[in-house]
Amino acid sequence: MATPSILAQLPKYTREAVRFYWETRSKQSQKQRDAGGSDQGSRSAVTGGAQMNGFIELLTKLVIEAGIDRAHIYYDQSLELPGYFRPNKKWDFIVVVHSQLVAALEAKSQVGPSFGNNFNNRTEEAMGSALDLWTAFRENAFGSTTRPWIGYMFLLEDCPKSTTPVAVKEPHFKVFAEFRNSSYGKRYELFCRRLVREKHYDCSAFLMSKPNEGLKGDFSEPADDLTFYAFANSLFGHVETFLRGQKKP
Repeated sequence: MATPSILAQLPKYTREAVRFYWETRSKQSQKQRDAGGSDQGSRSAVTGGAQMNGFIELLTKLVIEAGIDRAHIYYDQSLELPGYFRPNKKWDFIVVVHSQLVAALEAKSQVGPSFGNNFNNRTEEAMGSALDLWTAFRENAFGSTTRPWIGYMFLLEDCPKSTTPVAVKEPHFKVFAEFRNSSYGKRYELFCRRLVREKHYDCSAFLMSKPNEGLKGDFSEPADDLTFYAFANSLFGHVETFLRGQKKP
């Protein structure tokens, strides 16, 4: 009997990745607290990059199933890509085949309590990374005219501070109406959608999860156009298309 494909079993694998996220974060927070400092547990939520490795490993398996050799997939080292406005940028996951950039993605997350400042940092980082990469691509930085696939996924803690509407400041001009009385969760949803709409990224996924339920693998997807399945399917399809283009007639 054939082994079911990654996409066919994606709901199960996504739950495992969510559970891995919260388990890893809990271990990192406890380790920081044991090392001393009451604020260290919260800081680990920002600095602990390994938390998203469950998703990265899942996407690695997906790309391998699509036909890419694992030797061409990078997620723990050699992640730097040249930029146009800076020498290079370290991505979270890249695929490079025969000196061609096939795919690159960012896998980010945020937990409370400081949603405001971190929201601005995350959005500025994502927009800057996309601008830098596409400008470098225009200038032939990646050795090929074949357009790579660029993805952005985000996991946000589902809690009162991320789901309660927050005020905006308008000392000179009015903000866009959709931001007024919106929560940080809604703002991240809008942000992820607009990254794709404005063609900064090819696809984006937005997930929310509560810590206790997340330890069981539970999560929600607030927007039908930002599901992890659509994200994974987009990457899979791009890789298949790339490989078909590599085959000689």
